[in-house]
Amino acid sequence: MSTTAETAAAIGPFHVDVPEERIDDLRRRIAAARWPSKELVADRSQGVQLATMQELARYWLDEYDFGRVEARLNALPQFVTEIDGVDVHFIHVRSAHEDALPLIMTHGWPGSVIEQIDTVGPLTDPTAHGGSAEDAFHLVLPSLPGYGFSSQPAELGWNLGRVARAWAELMKRLGYTRYVAQGGDVGAGVTDAMGRLGPEGLIGIHTNLLVPALNDPAALPADSEQERAALAAIKTFQTSGNGYLVEQATRPQTIGYALLDSPVSLAAWMIDHDTDAYYKISGTFVGGRPSGNLTRDNILDNITLYWLTGTGASAARSYWEAYGPDAPGAGQALPSDVRIPVAFTTFPGEIWRTPRSWVEKSYSNVVYFNEVDKGGHFAAWEEPELFSEELRAAFGSVR
Repeated sequence: MSTTAETAAAIGPFHVDVPEERIDDLRRRIAAARWPSKELVADRSQGVQLATMQELARYWLDEYDFGRVEARLNALPQFVTEIDGVDVHFIHVRSAHEDALPLIMTHGWPGSVIEQIDTVGPLTDPTAHGGSAEDAFHLVLPSLPGYGFSSQPAELGWNLGRVARAWAELMKRLGYTRYVAQGGDVGAGVTDAMGRLGPEGLIGIHTNLLVPALNDPAALPADSEQERAALAAIKTFQTSGNGYLVEQATRPQTIGYALLDSPVSLAAWMIDHDTDAYYKISGTFVGGRPSGNLTRDNILDNITLYWLTGTGASAARSYWEAYGPDAPGAGQALPSDVRIPVAFTTFPGEIWRTPRSWVEKSYSNVVYFNEVDKGGHFAAWEEPELFSEELRAAFGSVR
């Protein structure tokens, strides 16, 4: 991996160059995996199932093209710039349509820019994907600090607000004086923070995970059947579905040793996120049934990126910074409301289906809300065309 950034304020080109010995080491480690005995239940209630992991490892070792990550990323314009002590890696694709609206999109965990790159075409070249020239975006896809090819923070304090400020600085350096922001998962937290901080030039945000609902679900309406179902889904997640979140928010260094030492451990940890996504990924490997864009190769591209960059531990530490009770930023409240326009899309496979009433309770200036019929937590990754259609509609009123 290499970069040619020279000064703190400079933006330099970035090129991925993976040494062959790293691939050889990865192959050896997959082949040398030690397997636990089979789980004693027929579902995922004890964790990632043995059959899923053994088939994933078999495909990874025997059929996967280990050059895919390098090739896919190098096919796009990549850059790096130092912001607040961190080298921020990002993809920047300008649309051929000069009046395109600049958009910065933030990935989450266990994601990366890999989960977003199939939206590049639909968002920057809408005329080739069922849209019009007026729908075009100039697209900025940064890697979160400690993720992918961004450097790992060497000091404490990289919480959601600090990332939000860094993204505002990035857009300023790129010369964008008027732009919008989008995010899901951790990226939704960053985008929500950007909206609350209201940096100069930000004119609207869109998320597909309602951050305030996790912060204080009891404060949200619970009158309708849809609202009660959403509350029940959050309760299930908080009682039996958030083991990864608790570990990463409280003891990220502990799990980090396994994530840096064993690629099979890393893969299992990364696919054990939420029920809908897990069964889709499991079905992709065991049943040969990809869900939309969640193919075996695309899933392994993301896991392979984490392995090659050695970012399992640093990505886990981002949860400690953002959600951990011992983090320096714990309890530091952001402004209570987002005054710029807010758009939201509910995808049916998300951890909970967010009702419109919850979005309007959480934000005072909701300009767009929609419920779509497919897609889940990794919406941009799973359904890139539908996701892109949603962003065109969501930001139509602010262009």
